[in-house]
Amino acid sequence: MSFKLFIAGDSTAALKGAAEKPMTGWGEYLPEHFGSAVEVDNRAVNGRSTKSFLAEGRLAHIERDLQAGDYLFIQFGHNDGKQEDPARYADPERAYRDHLREFVEAARRAGATPVLLTPVSRRRFLADGTPDPEAVGPYPDAMRQVAADTGTPLLDIFAASQQLFRALGDTGSRHLVMHLPAGAHPNYPEGLRDDTHFSDVGARQVARLVAQAIRQSPELAELRACLKSTPAESLFPGKAVERQ
Repeated sequence: MSFKLFIAGDSTAALKGAAEKPMTGWGEYLPEHFGSAVEVDNRAVNGRSTKSFLAEGRLAHIERDLQAGDYLFIQFGHNDGKQEDPARYADPERAYRDHLREFVEAARRAGATPVLLTPVSRRRFLADGTPDPEAVGPYPDAMRQVAADTGTPLLDIFAASQQLFRALGDTGSRHLVMHLPAGAHPNYPEGLRDDTHFSDVGARQVARLVAQAIRQSPELAELRACLKSTPAESLFPGKAVERQ
């Protein structure tokens, strides 16, 4: 039996073109964690929020392709908080939650399984060297509440990525994001300091966090059974090698 896993999300998950590399979305590496029974169909798009994704008809396009037994992974939050942009802003207490429910309901109408993923953390540290728990504002908590209210499986990627940043520290985590000096890459001749978007290495690590979260979810037993059982290096310094 085979099925599709659709990803609806923003630039942190989206496929990147040649002109954007080495920036990489975690969705590019998720297929590596599954066997042939799962086809990952990444519909995440740069710059989108729940509001703009819906307004552009992107969920409707996914819904036309969803089949019974498929999965819909839903990860938004970074762009929903942009109050300066009315086309994207969705307040976390009402609009954002209502939009997430639309995604959940669309999946269920098709007989598919919706899965909510809290937005991956921005790499932002406080003065004491700990990751900023407000790195994506109130959106992770809002999504957790929607998951609880709707009985939807939740993968807490915000918490997992904060744990990763904490383990690596401010300096050790820089290679996970887009920190490039001037002249290091032709796509960014003037260099780049971006603590939201991932390098190739960072995208691989976040994809592994997603796979680990699936493995730990009792609600996703069928999907968990499709994960590859291959040796994997530990994500966290000083910890034993883990197996997936």
